[in-house]
Amino acid sequence: MLNNFQKLTITTSEVKINLVKGGKGYPLLLLHGYPQTHVMWHKIAPNLAQEFTVIIPDLRGYGDSDKPIGMTDHYNYSKRVMAQDQIEVMAQLGYDQFYLVGHDRGGRVAHRLTLDYPNKVKKLALLDIAPTYQMYSETDQEFAKVYYHWFFLIQPFPFPETLINQNPDFFLTHCLQSWSKTDRPFSSEAMAEYLRCFRDPNTVHGTCEDYRASATIDLEHDRTDMDKKIECPLLVLWGNKGVIEKTYDVITSWQKRATNVQGKAVNCGHFLPEESPEETYQYLHDFFSISTKR
Repeated sequence: MLNNFQKLTITTSEVKINLVKGGKGYPLLLLHGYPQTHVMWHKIAPNLAQEFTVIIPDLRGYGDSDKPIGMTDHYNYSKRVMAQDQIEVMAQLGYDQFYLVGHDRGGRVAHRLTLDYPNKVKKLALLDIAPTYQMYSETDQEFAKVYYHWFFLIQPFPFPETLINQNPDFFLTHCLQSWSKTDRPFSSEAMAEYLRCFRDPNTVHGTCEDYRASATIDLEHDRTDMDKKIECPLLVLWGNKGVIEKTYDVITSWQKRATNVQGKAVNCGHFLPEESPEETYQYLHDFFSISTKR
């Protein structure tokens, strides 16, 4: 996996961010989701690297990036702070502007990054998410049942951490299996990496803090910026067998938060880059390859 990519550690003003970098062309930043690491992109990153310089970090709290102890108000895991990490990473790599893709939690970081730094992101793609504020404000019984982890992981420390750490392999495997809808989408190498990282109690804590922030400080930031829209071209992709498809009109949801939206449903569950890599790659390639003013 990603053996032709350069491994780097970037020290930002607050944390060290682990990443891999490869390819040539316009910079393209890929942000992963829960409960995974940067290796979730391994099936499509080599193809993207034929046309773009691909940068794939572990978010703070995940993988081999730093995992600070959460603050009382969870601010240091707010999407604003996690976005700042990535801005500093790209600046140190020499990129003032770039394309951006975020899946799941990475999509929420990408959304906030694009709002806070509109001049940095030339095009944005979000995979299998609706806006965080909408998802919390429109929660019903069906959503809460399927997305139970949104409400479990936000419970005060150390309750969810203690339970998950009793058997992190079981919890992670259950999440991956229940949210995917295709046959054996995860390679053995990727699964080994996800398990290695999730066995670290600091990862469990960091990922819980990510969710705690989304239910508190992130919602405050979202309320403040409710009238602020994403101005760059936005592509939204989602799995046609997943919860997002069944629960939201994805295009309409994002048209309320962005000025230029297009989107497609992909034939899979939640993990588009691993369940349907060819289709996901093609949509991303076509979207980012169309010339835009830089």
